[in-house]
Amino acid sequence: MMAKKDYYEVLGVSKTADEASLKTAYRKLAMQYHPDKNPGDKTSEEKFKEAAEAYDVLNNPDKRAKYDRYGHAAVDGSMGGGPQGGFNNVDDIFGAFQDIFGDSFFGGGGQGRQGGGVARGTNLRIRVKLTLEEIGTGVTKKIKVKKQLACNTCHGSGAKDANSVSICTTCKGSGYIRQVRNTFLGQMQTTAPCTTCKGSGRMVTASCSTCRGEGTVSGEEMIEINIPAGVSDGMQLQMSGKGNAAPKGGMPGDLIISIEEIPHEHFHREGMNILFEAFLNFADAALGTTIEVPTLEGRVRLKIPQGTQAGKVLRLEGKGLPSVQSYGKGDQLVHLNIWTPKKVNDEERAILEKLRTLPNLQPKPEKEDKGFVERLKDIFR
Repeated sequence: MMAKKDYYEVLGVSKTADEASLKTAYRKLAMQYHPDKNPGDKTSEEKFKEAAEAYDVLNNPDKRAKYDRYGHAAVDGSMGGGPQGGFNNVDDIFGAFQDIFGDSFFGGGGQGRQGGGVARGTNLRIRVKLTLEEIGTGVTKKIKVKKQLACNTCHGSGAKDANSVSICTTCKGSGYIRQVRNTFLGQMQTTAPCTTCKGSGRMVTASCSTCRGEGTVSGEEMIEINIPAGVSDGMQLQMSGKGNAAPKGGMPGDLIISIEEIPHEHFHREGMNILFEAFLNFADAALGTTIEVPTLEGRVRLKIPQGTQAGKVLRLEGKGLPSVQSYGKGDQLVHLNIWTPKKVNDEERAILEKLRTLPNLQPKPEKEDKGFVERLKDIFR
């Protein structure tokens, strides 16, 4: 996923811009880059979508507050809980146009894209498995996705050639039909997608032989997915426009990426912290020592104090996982266990028999000992 431009920069307004300034800026860009005024110009189409998305966020007080605080992560789904930002469908974009320009903007002889019923491709969902190491650093994955692609022969129009497309005679190319209904409040006018052209504003008189008029064909696409560091199991990311292509030149759907965390051989995750179980023999716990423990970044040496008790938790600061919002890193918690051999030979037995008679080695629980339950709480603190 390419980095998105700042929404204020897209609209060319300051961060203190009011509703009127946002609307004026958006109207200017929408008029300039509307696809019907720039047919076949992919750059203009992208700028049109970009401006619509920026206006949708900044004109909504709740979305704008989240965007100002967290940036694109707050409105594009990467903070978890599924896709949140942008438009859910084409109707949202053209609904925003009607709010700003009114129906007259769509009343002329434009073709199809302005129709409120323009088809939109369906969303795709895939699952991506990640190791803790990949989650710790972030990773780029290339995934081959089976999906509906725009037909290369007709470029998604569904028509045999340019002469096989005509303006819908029912809606005169607007994509809408207006209906007047009598109600107890009097006559009311409503606008609905044209049933003849299904809101596209166009009629195909001769279909493309490759896609049989659908505008889409089954295929595969290699998609590069940039996954930020700190994601968690079940989190969803969203890639706009990477879902199934839409019939007859509509907007493609989105690709929803669900994160699946692969269980680690040594670590257990608790939020941004990771837990590691280390084992000591009795002598090392009593006399103190230095041990090596693995971390996500490699092995480190850890000093074990003299007289360490079973259940002690040592903290390696900053050796956990980063926040997906980039505001810090968790810690690695090392839970110390005393390892007891299951079998001993005669020589070892003799030494142990002597040791257990020594007065200083008899159990003497200290008053400040928190106990087993409290020590467990420390692990996840």
